[in-house]
Amino acid sequence: MKRRLTIHFPRETVHHPITYRLAVDFDIAAKILRAQIAPNQSGTMVVELSGDIDELDAAEQWLEDLGLGLDRAPGEIRIDRGRCVDCGICASVCPSGALRSRPPAWRLEFRAQHCLVCEQCIPSCPLDAIGLVLEAR
Repeated sequence: MKRRLTIHFPRETVHHPITYRLAVDFDIAAKILRAQIAPNQSGTMVVELSGDIDELDAAEQWLEDLGLGLDRAPGEIRIDRGRCVDCGICASVCPSGALRSRPPAWRLEFRAQHCLVCEQCIPSCPLDAIGLVLEAR
């Protein structure tokens, strides 16, 4: 099973080897999608965790016990076709290839099934045509 989490690190926890402990203690693979972490500062990391559902639950509890904030709100990337001009800038930063622009039309194509929801495309769009839509739980 896979889960996408945004982990918020308080200043005092940024030195913890989180991804190593997830792998060793919980047999969970942590794919880092985006991270902004610096020594002695608070930080944020977006990860996709893969593993057994019981181990994922235990790992999330462990992360919270360490004092890390977890954002579990599922969401999806949406493109406002009325605003999009198919410039392709977002496709150039998309790590999964979910956004692409190909000849001959060079029209932006969004393949949602490939999207990691890493949100790298959102700040890259000069027209604010890309957004994250959170689903209510």
